[in-house]
Amino acid sequence: MKVFRGLPNDRARAPCALTIGNFDGVHRGHQALLAHVTAAAHRLGLESAVMTFEPHPREYFARRANDLSKAPARIANLRDKLESLSDAGVDRVIVEHFNEHFASMSPQEFTQRVLVEGLHVKWLMVGDDFCYGARRAGNIPMLIEAGKEFGFEVHSLPAVLHDATRISSSAVRAALAQGDFEATRALLGHPYSMSGHVIHGAKLGRTLGFPTLNLRVAHRPALAGIFVVQVHGLADQPLPAVASLGVRPTVEDAGRMLLEVHIFDWNQSCYGKLVRVEFLSKLRDEEKYVDLPTLTAAIDRDAQQARAWFAQRRAALTATDRI
Repeated sequence: MKVFRGLPNDRARAPCALTIGNFDGVHRGHQALLAHVTAAAHRLGLESAVMTFEPHPREYFARRANDLSKAPARIANLRDKLESLSDAGVDRVIVEHFNEHFASMSPQEFTQRVLVEGLHVKWLMVGDDFCYGARRAGNIPMLIEAGKEFGFEVHSLPAVLHDATRISSSAVRAALAQGDFEATRALLGHPYSMSGHVIHGAKLGRTLGFPTLNLRVAHRPALAGIFVVQVHGLADQPLPAVASLGVRPTVEDAGRMLLEVHIFDWNQSCYGKLVRVEFLSKLRDEEKYVDLPTLTAAIDRDAQQARAWFAQRRAALTATDRI
């Protein structure tokens, strides 16, 4: 899969079947849309393409209004989004920088400069709630008329449902915020995880007897707290662990998000390695403690609960195998 930051140059502008959206989480609704796009591309001899945005448009407008509470929490970082798009069979992804210039484009300018001249679109599918251009003035009927003028097909995909509820990024965020990983899995079609490179931290966990792998979280995630997790990428099998995702209020007051993972019975150096942390169960919310001994005792309880969770799961799997 080819990834472009902004519109491709002339040599890379092969005619394409395109879809447009934020694709945060690449949930089952997104996957259905991508399946249509890749099938159309194969049928018509085109490249399949996705245009997505960084930052999220709502995040851009929230920053411009100096009110980050209006910015959506992120389900996935850009790396994980691109990996999911690649898994869906997409040939190329255009990561468009959403800024004042892009936000101010009229629907007509967007069609002419981006779809026709920039991407050479021949087939386009969008969600049934798609709007585009400044102030979201463009809609699907306008897009269909533009397609007739410039020679590209336009299709829209009805909502994809799960238990009579629309599958959406908002629904995934709500499930994650509640720590409901079964519902999250049903919406995504796979377990929820976050990936990142292991970075150096303050080494506090080591002094407390709980060394951690630290992953930087660049955006406000859709979940926070203490979790039972397993870590992929360090061994042949996923490694059981307990993790804290949050701002570390007891030891830091900078509001910086960090994912700290304590892998049980593991002492190998992992700095710089790319790992994937799969979330299995939420233990509790993040708390601020009066001192480090109180924090250490809480971490110990969390670790014991996580170990018990894995032991219970092993016992359940063993019982199932005996049936």
